[in-house]
Amino acid sequence: MKCKFRVVLTKEARFDLRKLDTGIVKRILLKLEYFRSSENPLYFAKKLRDCSLGNYRFRIGNYRVIFDVLPDGTITILNILSIRHRRHVY
Repeated sequence: MKCKFRVVLTKEARFDLRKLDTGIVKRILLKLEYFRSSENPLYFAKKLRDCSLGNYRFRIGNYRVIFDVLPDGTITILNILSIRHRRHVY
Protein backbone atom coordinates (compact mmCIF):
# COMPACT_ATOMS: atom_id res chain seq x y z
CA MET A 1 0.00 0.00 0.00
CA LYS A 2 1.44 3.34 -1.02
CA CYS A 3 0.90 6.20 1.44
CA LYS A 4 -0.52 9.48 0.20
CA PHE A 5 1.23 11.66 2.75
CA ARG A 6 4.81 12.52 3.63
CA VAL A 7 6.19 13.56 6.99
CA VAL A 8 8.94 16.19 6.89
CA LEU A 9 10.77 16.97 10.12
CA THR A 10 12.14 20.47 10.47
CA LYS A 11 15.60 21.06 11.89
CA GLU A 12 14.04 22.03 15.24
CA ALA A 13 11.93 18.85 15.34
CA ARG A 14 14.99 16.67 14.66
CA PHE A 15 16.81 18.52 17.46
CA ASP A 16 13.84 17.92 19.80
CA LEU A 17 13.90 14.19 18.98
CA ARG A 18 17.64 13.93 19.69
CA LYS A 19 17.03 15.16 23.25
CA LEU A 20 14.54 12.34 24.03
CA ASP A 21 15.14 8.76 25.19
CA THR A 22 15.37 6.14 22.46
CA GLY A 23 12.17 4.38 23.58
CA ILE A 24 10.17 7.60 23.41
CA VAL A 25 11.62 8.46 19.99
CA LYS A 26 10.63 5.01 18.66
CA ARG A 27 7.11 5.44 20.03
CA ILE A 28 6.74 8.89 18.44
CA LEU A 29 8.08 7.74 15.05
CA LEU A 30 5.85 4.64 15.01
CA LYS A 31 2.81 6.76 15.82
CA LEU A 32 3.72 9.32 13.15
CA GLU A 33 4.01 6.48 10.62
CA TYR A 34 0.57 5.23 11.69
CA PHE A 35 -0.95 8.71 11.28
CA ARG A 36 0.80 9.17 7.93
CA SER A 37 -0.49 5.90 6.55
CA SER A 38 -4.09 6.59 7.58
CA GLU A 39 -6.74 7.82 5.15
CA ASN A 40 -6.94 11.25 6.86
CA PRO A 41 -4.14 12.15 9.33
CA LEU A 42 -6.06 15.23 10.51
CA TYR A 43 -8.65 12.89 12.05
CA PHE A 44 -6.07 12.27 14.82
CA ALA A 45 -5.02 15.92 15.12
CA LYS A 46 -6.38 18.81 17.11
CA LYS A 47 -6.53 22.34 15.71
CA LEU A 48 -4.61 24.75 17.94
CA ARG A 49 -6.11 28.06 19.04
CA ASP A 50 -2.74 29.76 19.32
CA CYS A 51 -1.06 29.26 15.95
CA SER A 52 2.28 30.75 17.00
CA LEU A 53 3.93 27.28 17.04
CA GLY A 54 1.82 25.59 14.37
CA ASN A 55 -1.78 24.98 13.35
CA TYR A 56 -2.29 21.38 14.53
CA ARG A 57 -0.97 18.91 17.05
CA PHE A 58 -0.83 15.17 17.49
CA ARG A 59 -0.95 13.80 21.03
CA ILE A 60 1.48 10.94 21.59
CA GLY A 61 1.48 10.08 25.28
CA ASN A 62 2.80 13.07 27.20
CA TYR A 63 4.34 14.52 24.04
CA ARG A 64 2.81 16.85 21.48
CA VAL A 65 3.87 16.94 17.85
CA ILE A 66 3.14 20.42 16.51
CA PHE A 67 2.71 20.64 12.74
CA ASP A 68 1.31 22.51 9.75
CA VAL A 69 -0.15 21.44 6.43
CA LEU A 70 0.14 23.09 3.04
CA PRO A 71 -1.63 26.47 2.72
CA ASP A 72 -4.25 25.21 0.25
CA GLY A 73 -5.49 22.69 2.81
CA THR A 74 -4.15 19.57 1.13
CA ILE A 75 -2.19 17.23 3.34
CA THR A 76 0.50 16.23 0.90
CA ILE A 77 3.22 17.05 3.41
CA LEU A 78 2.86 16.97 7.16
CA ASN A 79 5.60 19.35 8.19
CA ILE A 80 6.48 18.50 11.80
CA LEU A 81 7.59 21.73 13.42
CA SER A 82 8.26 20.72 17.00
CA ILE A 83 8.11 17.78 19.39
CA ARG A 84 7.86 18.82 23.00
CA HIS A 85 6.63 17.53 26.33
CA ARG A 86 3.16 18.87 27.02
CA ARG A 87 4.32 20.99 29.97
CA HIS A 88 6.51 22.99 27.56
CA VAL A 89 3.95 23.38 24.76
CA TYR A 90 0.98 24.98 26.52
